[in-house]
Amino acid sequence: MIARFLLLASVAGTSIITPSVFAQEAAPSAADGVEQTNARGDVIIVTARRRQETAQEVPLAISVIRGDSIEATGNFNVVKLQQLAPTLQVYTTNPRNTSVNIRGLGVPFGLTSDGFEQGVGIYVDDVYNSRVAAATFDFLDVAQVEVLRGPQGTLYGKNTTAGAINITTNQPTFDFEGRAELTVGNLNYKQAKAAISGPLSDTVAARIAVAATSRRGTLYNTTTDRWINEQDNLGIRGQLLFKPNENFSVTLSGDYSKQDPECCGTVFVRVGRTQRALTRQYDALVDAINAANPGRNYAASRNPYDRLTDLDSSLSAGNKIGGVSAKVKWDIGPGTLTSVTAWRFWDWKPENDRDFTGLSVVSKSQNPSQQDQYSQEFRYNYESQKIDFVVGLFGFKQRIDTQGTEQQGADAVKWSLAPSTDPANPYNRPEVLAGLTATNTQYLKSTSAALFGQLSWKVTDALTIQPGARLNYDKKSGFYERIVTNGAGQVISCTPAPASGTDLAAQCGVYQPQVSAPSDSAWNFTYDFNVNYKVARDILAYATYAKSFKTLGINQNGLPLNADNTVNYDAGTVKPESVNHFEVGLKTQFWDRRATFNLSAFRTEIKNFQATVNGGQFGTVRGYLANAEKVRSQGIEADFKVVASERFTAYANGAYTDAKYKKFTNAPCPPELSGGTSQPADATPDYSQPGVPGALSPRQCDISGQDLPGVSKWAFSYGAEYNIPVTLLAKEGQVYLGVDGNYRSHWNSNASPSIYTEVKGYALTNFRAGFRGEGFDLFGWVRNAFDVNYIDNLQVAPGNTGLIAGTPGDPRTWGGTIKFSF
Repeated sequence: MIARFLLLASVAGTSIITPSVFAQEAAPSAADGVEQTNARGDVIIVTARRRQETAQEVPLAISVIRGDSIEATGNFNVVKLQQLAPTLQVYTTNPRNTSVNIRGLGVPFGLTSDGFEQGVGIYVDDVYNSRVAAATFDFLDVAQVEVLRGPQGTLYGKNTTAGAINITTNQPTFDFEGRAELTVGNLNYKQAKAAISGPLSDTVAARIAVAATSRRGTLYNTTTDRWINEQDNLGIRGQLLFKPNENFSVTLSGDYSKQDPECCGTVFVRVGRTQRALTRQYDALVDAINAANPGRNYAASRNPYDRLTDLDSSLSAGNKIGGVSAKVKWDIGPGTLTSVTAWRFWDWKPENDRDFTGLSVVSKSQNPSQQDQYSQEFRYNYESQKIDFVVGLFGFKQRIDTQGTEQQGADAVKWSLAPSTDPANPYNRPEVLAGLTATNTQYLKSTSAALFGQLSWKVTDALTIQPGARLNYDKKSGFYERIVTNGAGQVISCTPAPASGTDLAAQCGVYQPQVSAPSDSAWNFTYDFNVNYKVARDILAYATYAKSFKTLGINQNGLPLNADNTVNYDAGTVKPESVNHFEVGLKTQFWDRRATFNLSAFRTEIKNFQATVNGGQFGTVRGYLANAEKVRSQGIEADFKVVASERFTAYANGAYTDAKYKKFTNAPCPPELSGGTSQPADATPDYSQPGVPGALSPRQCDISGQDLPGVSKWAFSYGAEYNIPVTLLAKEGQVYLGVDGNYRSHWNSNASPSIYTEVKGYALTNFRAGFRGEGFDLFGWVRNAFDVNYIDNLQVAPGNTGLIAGTPGDPRTWGGTIKFSF
């Protein structure tokens, strides 16, 4: 029996596979005139180009991660998946504020806005998921995950500029089969998964799968005496397959997942000096509030790895997502017609502590929203000896409704207003801001349609030319209204501008009423061109150029203010991104196809890059979209894997990514420059010293030449597994020992890179050991085995006070897993 090994990770266009699968890929292909054989019949098939082929045949950078590898390494959602794919970056402060980027590109780093598109598309069984909240849910009965890097617009329904994550679930079978898995660990970690599949008749088969995950939180809140940032996931997926003959099939699918954890809180990380007056910086503000309220304690700990916080507002991350789809496949002569119809919903119910402290500055912050999306894709695939092509039509409609509430607390006057010794001054009267409430109502309507296609022309047995094109139309319209009431429940107006020093002036400095209704539409024509050449049977070289785009955006969270404190309505819409992408790659196999080495190099240039910016206020605007003039990402990706024997396999992969703002002259200032006004307009900010004047205006800085946030220049993954055959309790199988790990160099966690939000590089190591045989697997595991302290992300607290909050990464965890299948 061929041993089952750890599935291997890839970076530059290879797959994560078991030795038995590798043997299948390593064998000469049918095109070489030799029959392929495999003891288990396992074959890794990718559909990145909307047809079945092995990963080494695909002339683009792609990683394929099989479902059992995901389970073995404990990477149970897209957020965790980045530990196996170094060029994938996923950062989350809560399910809604999740960034999924590839090569540093995808979505703006920071607060999420509904008004822009995703640069990395997430597809589940060909259905596009428009919100990255889907990335935080457990993988549910997943067969494999394909991570495609680079623009994907001529083969996929929804255009994406940075790549796509293509998730394929296990499908209904006409043979009865099932599987069950149970995991327990420290921190009260529990995870259970089960799936069953089989025939209902000669032409109908069904499959149902469930998964549940729970874990105690990793942060302790001294205010509520509770652990927070817990895991609480539940999901179910059902599928019904109707297949009357080999040429026609209909698959109906439905899924529902929910999360209801007490999440997502932060800890104190550090304080940085800003250019504001010393009395308006964090330590002085806390001292002033303490002086006014003797006996109150606000500092749970100043060491983030004590994992203590003192947040005083309610926390919740209620999250529901699901939908139904119908996929029809009809083989028509040399081609296949596919129709994918889908409806999906997303229901988000958050509660946050937006001042990141135990102070009652912002006493309530919540922006629940509800989304409905509808999509329809028609696709025709044609294959022949010389010509293959894919042509498709895609339509998408979406509506998002949001109802936001943000309220000021009893400590807000000391935090937000200038100090004064006058007892009548608003600074000394908490009731001026306490209870001040901004109620936001907004909606977004989004419609898009596209015609896309790609041709593959086999000029010779070795040379193939692949041009592709896309015609796209997008329309977005939104509405935003903010009503402000004081602590007595009275609606306030800030027009005309109130006199300085009055209660109303203080209130309008925190929240201002606003109404906006941005709307825009755009057509885009884009294309790509790929040339690939089979240098030898086991060497494939390719080169790609793609002219791509990310469609227009609109600002849905309120608009920024001009210097005279009027609303900047010109910021209501954001220009489309214009993308030029270049890539070359080499895919090789050697040592009788038991070893693979792949290499790719890329350069992506984006004009009018859509970035999230924030002026630092609490409620004047939560964050808005703006265009950075030019961004560039370039780098090299390489990977190596080897199946030395049935006993030993290993992999190592790495990536170098250099992603920069080439030109961004109107960016928000980082905290060390906030409050500065003395730098001339033609100067470059000096980021090396805190407190050095560097702002071009009170709100904007030139950050041209700075690194993009969230990107490590160096990232590596590695793994190995060794097994020996044994007979244990009359069961034949293998005892195995495995290790996997990853490293990321330092990166910055603020949209405008700051010396205070630099995240140190770190390396994580995981071990597992167990015994497996036919139909079962029992193993123990330890993750972050050396209990490395590291930061998942940092956030600049609102108000420009210098406070930096963050979320520590998971500590050492350990447990055991048992799996059965039949």
